[in-house]
Amino acid sequence: MISTTDIGCRPEWRGKTVIVYDGDCPFCSNFVKFQRLRSAIGEVLLIDARSDPGLVVAFQSRGMSLDDGMALLMDGQTYFGADSINRLALLSSESDWFNRVNALIFRSPTVSKVLYPFLRFGRNLTLRLLGRKKLTT
Repeated sequence: MISTTDIGCRPEWRGKTVIVYDGDCPFCSNFVKFQRLRSAIGEVLLIDARSDPGLVVAFQSRGMSLDDGMALLMDGQTYFGADSINRLALLSSESDWFNRVNALIFRSPTVSKVLYPFLRFGRNLTLRLLGRKKLTT
């Protein structure tokens, strides 16, 4: 984990939970849409990394390529990749089938770390097949 101040946390994000993801990735977009976080933790800001190239660079300079994973900024900490999926699984409600399955699979940090490379591979393959560019070049 890294402090949110180290990646240029915006003033309007203070005290809020922020998810930074690739809006061109159908998996990432659907994942953040289906999460039932607002009912569990309150206001959640969803930030499409493609709308803010400076944010992509800020994460990249801290060793967190947003091509390799989404980021969760919460309580002054930044969770990235498998850690973000694990934390989101712990926070989401189990109000529907997607969230129940997600929680069942990704509540374990070990399982999250083992499965995350496969998720990343599927994301990268899908983006390539759809002809979409990576966030960083």
